[in-house]
Amino acid sequence: MADSVTVLSAPPLGRTAAEPASVEARRDGIASLVRQRGFVPIEALARQFGVTVQTIRRDLNKMSAEGRLERYHGGAGLPSSVENIDYSMRQVMNLAEKERIARLVAAHVPAHASLFINIGTTTEAVARALVGHQDLRVITNNLNVATTLANATDFKIIVTGGQVRNRDNGLIGPVACDTIGHFRVDFGIIGISGIDADGTLLDFDYDEVRVAQAILRNARQTFLVVDHSKFGRRPMVRMGSITEVAAVFSDEMLPPAIRTLLADHGVALHVASH
Repeated sequence: MADSVTVLSAPPLGRTAAEPASVEARRDGIASLVRQRGFVPIEALARQFGVTVQTIRRDLNKMSAEGRLERYHGGAGLPSSVENIDYSMRQVMNLAEKERIARLVAAHVPAHASLFINIGTTTEAVARALVGHQDLRVITNNLNVATTLANATDFKIIVTGGQVRNRDNGLIGPVACDTIGHFRVDFGIIGISGIDADGTLLDFDYDEVRVAQAILRNARQTFLVVDHSKFGRRPMVRMGSITEVAAVFSDEMLPPAIRTLLADHGVALHVASH
């Protein structure tokens, strides 16, 4: 009789014997959600996949070590980068959330108001939400905002000078900053690319940041419009602090440390409901 032979099959590439297919499937799902949303809280991931918060923490630690995502306090986000996501992708990312934020912002802007509106897909959503208003005066360094409002309203619209940034039709540079400095308006509406854990506002482009800083200096109130994906993202260029704005408009409740910071500095927080 021939000797019996036991064959031990190796686990598929990328999976250890201690990590069954269900674990890898969950981690693939986590990575997919992070790519779609930019940032996902731990509690939301636990609900989504029907596991404990502790299990999700282990997943995120492992995936962060592998470079598949960035592990932040309270959740997971896209890996840190010195480059922003392509504009065409940002136009569709979290679009429903941006539109909810935009409607909430529009409800806080009265008729006959004057506004600055800067570069960004969320601020462009705000412009669309303002179309039904009356007698607004808008100064913008965003050609997309100017076109949207010029085609749909009789608002008085002033476009800053400056260099056109081809990828998103933003106007940047010293001339854009100088134009902003010639006005004093009721509201500044600004977006941002990332918010650090201490409330520092961060962006990818130094010239774009200079224009946003000019808006902060020359608006009586500044509204920061930001969806949940921006928390934990860490671009290189510092714009200022979240405590410098009058109000923050977001689609989800902010991390506890940020909420405390806002409360301590009298910054209003508005969360757009689903």
